[in-house]
Amino acid sequence: MGLKRSSLEAGHRRKFLVVVDGTPECDRAVVFAARRAEHTGGGLVLLDIVEDTDFRGFVGVGEMMRQQARDEAEAVLAAVVERVRGLAAIEPEIVIREGVPAVEVVRHIEADEDIAVLVLAAGTGPEGPGPLVTALAGRGSGVFPVPITIVPGHLTDAEIAAIA
Repeated sequence: MGLKRSSLEAGHRRKFLVVVDGTPECDRAVVFAARRAEHTGGGLVLLDIVEDTDFRGFVGVGEMMRQQARDEAEAVLAAVVERVRGLAAIEPEIVIREGVPAVEVVRHIEADEDIAVLVLAAGTGPEGPGPLVTALAGRGSGVFPVPITIVPGHLTDAEIAAIA
């Protein structure tokens, strides 16, 4: 891809990106990224993606549905920000995008040259690691613009702190 990264240049800092998706394992990614960012002097970006497929085809109602989804995303992100503040001495950035999650993750990485690592957590259930992990870390990960760290979903806060 040849995507330019600026995180090591003067005036920039390395950022860890976590996709906040409401899954139980998402908290594992948040804990790891917050601790890692604090330990390395980096930043943390929390990205919530509102899937826009639910808004299509509803004339008039679509905008109201879109605003409700954004309000819900803001509430979820506010709770995650409080969680981060309890874990680490960093203030995360919050971003809300609309679209297909795997596509919007790449678009956001392309838009923010300081993002150096995408942090995801793997689900622990029988359905597998989760759709985002499967989509991003599976096929095509050899050309993904930044490294992907996948945190096992079963790790405790203490276990994560020991490795972050």
